[in-house]
Amino acid sequence: MKLYLSPRAPNPRRVTMFIAEKNLTGIEEVVVDLGTNEHKGDAYLARNPFAGVPALELDDGRVLSESRAICTYLEGLQPEPNLMGTTSDERAFIEMADRRMELSLFGSIANCIRHTHPGLAALEQPQFHDFGHAQGKKMLVVARWLDQHLAQTPFVAAGRFTIADITAFCALEFARGLMKFHPAEMGLTHLQAYRDRIAERPGA
Repeated sequence: MKLYLSPRAPNPRRVTMFIAEKNLTGIEEVVVDLGTNEHKGDAYLARNPFAGVPALELDDGRVLSESRAICTYLEGLQPEPNLMGTTSDERAFIEMADRRMELSLFGSIANCIRHTHPGLAALEQPQFHDFGHAQGKKMLVVARWLDQHLAQTPFVAAGRFTIADITAFCALEFARGLMKFHPAEMGLTHLQAYRDRIAERPGA
């Protein structure tokens, strides 16, 4: 299999962290240069018509091109260590938590960065600065909720490390790098401790 990615992009990091946590080997990494718009070239669009990274090309030539879908495939390929739930009940609650992290935390961070950071101007045309700043404020609402949630439990879902933690951690790292977001500076001590603890995992 081949995993098409851009090392600095947050969604590929979600998948590579999932792969590391699974101890999966034998997946070839192919770097796609977003800076030169390689992801918009005919060769890459033939694999993913939506031009996003990552994309996983299977041995039979089929391509999966959404992070959650890629992880679902890999979970089926190697069920242990389990990251997505072992029962229908657990799977549902983990997926709920993961979707919250993806849509409300990760999504707000991505929109803020894409529409306010000058380094992303070439990739996001047009940029809507007011929208981006509004998304940054929405992210803080979610971060405050997550801080309180993590005061009660060490992980985002199921009382153990799951895909929801991968999504949350990669979102926080994206914000740390390009939004200069440090939870402790805003009094979010539980969120900061969580980020620091997850960062110590080999997969991170």
